Amino acid sequence: MTEKTAHPQTDDDTMSAQERAAIKERAAELKAQGRAGKAAEKAAANEAALLAKIAEMSEPDRSLAERMHAIVTTCAPDLEPKLYYGQPGYARKGKVLCFFRSGQGDKERYSTFGFSVQADLDDTSGLWATSYALTEPTEAAWAELETLIRKAAR
Repeated sequence: MTEKTAHPQTDDDTMSAQERAAIKERAAELKAQGRAGKAAEKAAANEAALLAKIAEMSEPDRSLAERMHAIVTTCAPDLEPKLYYGQPGYARKGKVLCFFRSGQGDKERYSTFGFSVQADLDDTSGLWATSYALTEPTEAAWAELETLIRKAAR
């Protein structure tokens, strides 16, 4: 028969409360880093899917969508690119705030850029536009859309 030797715990075998707290803190840091890594991977995949969708579009929709993407990512960099009903959209905390709809993809005579109810475009008159037709926007029209995107994303 083998005899089990009991080893009494000594002060050297136990961790202090400070050491346990440090280990818990490090575990929480590693968990947060894992979540952040997954979120970054998801964001990169969403943007890649959006850019691939734009690349698939025929002209002039591709140029319009590329310009809209450049404007949104410049003036509202906190918005996350993602597909919305198969079209380019831009979200905050997972909720789409604005989007581009291909006229050719929808078999319509023009493309549109629109805003969801998440957009802060409310007007005191009780009337405001939530989508805009895009055919051949002038520089003034692009500037107006940029202003609206900034307002919507504030």
